Amino acid sequence: MKIGFIGLGTMGSRMAANLLKNGHSLVLNEKLRASAQPLIAQGAVWAETPALLAQQVELVLLSLPGPAQVQEVLTGPQGLSTGLCPGSVVFDFSTNAPSLIRQLHAELAAQDVYFLDAPVSGGPTGAASGKLVIWSSGDGVAFKKYESVLSCMSDDVQFLGAIGAASVAKLVHNCMGYMFNSAIAEVFSMGVKAGVEAPTLFKALRSGAVGRRRTFDGLPTHFLSGNYDPAKFSLTLAHKDVTLANDLGCEVEFEMPFAKLALAQLTEALGRGWGDKDSRVAMLLAQEQAGVDVRCTPEALEEILSR
Repeated sequence: MKIGFIGLGTMGSRMAANLLKNGHSLVLNEKLRASAQPLIAQGAVWAETPALLAQQVELVLLSLPGPAQVQEVLTGPQGLSTGLCPGSVVFDFSTNAPSLIRQLHAELAAQDVYFLDAPVSGGPTGAASGKLVIWSSGDGVAFKKYESVLSCMSDDVQFLGAIGAASVAKLVHNCMGYMFNSAIAEVFSMGVKAGVEAPTLFKALRSGAVGRRRTFDGLPTHFLSGNYDPAKFSLTLAHKDVTLANDLGCEVEFEMPFAKLALAQLTEALGRGWGDKDSRVAMLLAQEQAGVDVRCTPEALEEILSR
């Protein structure tokens, strides 16, 4: 298939290379033509503008730094929207704002063009090896038509539903990861300051309950089921432990904002009379604040646990 590819940075260049390896023909566009040279040497062709690229293909893939670049490529002077034919499909691999995704989807739909968000996760190594997840949302028929193309770049292609859903998932994923990093850095640094050498502390933590299993493995048991009885580890005990950790931080004169936030949430949950419930019951507070209920049906939980 002849495919248009715009954005040949760290991720895009590797993903485009995998399309060539799988026998597809590429038409490329990029701010710096030099970035495209390695792929041109492998048989790809160059288009001077996004509009000229769009005129040559029915499928366009974008891998750009962010919202401003995506909007410019699509709707700017000599942008894709001026060259796309009715029935064309555009997948945006960028990490983008859901509001802009929905706006662009509506604008392109008026031209009978399908626009789907398809953010990726796996980093440069995954982009090169194909060990990459692609989350996509938008028109289901358009997704199915080109799912095999996405599979040339990914070993895990998922369709998440209505336009923008994939971008929401990507933002939750990335923000969560950096929140984890910040929280881990905080308590680990406190542990080292309290007198435990970093290698020793890492080995100890890696062998504990948190370190032994992946973060998400425990979520179906309580958070997604909404069942906090009986307690595997009670809220009362968790509150005691986090209080002691905060006290230790004070003793070694180390400020721990994440630990203080966690203690505040556990304290509020304790004040609700939930002390004998599983410690994860404090996770209900965020749901209350957002006005949502994350509980899954038994069937959905069974599917999650079977993966």
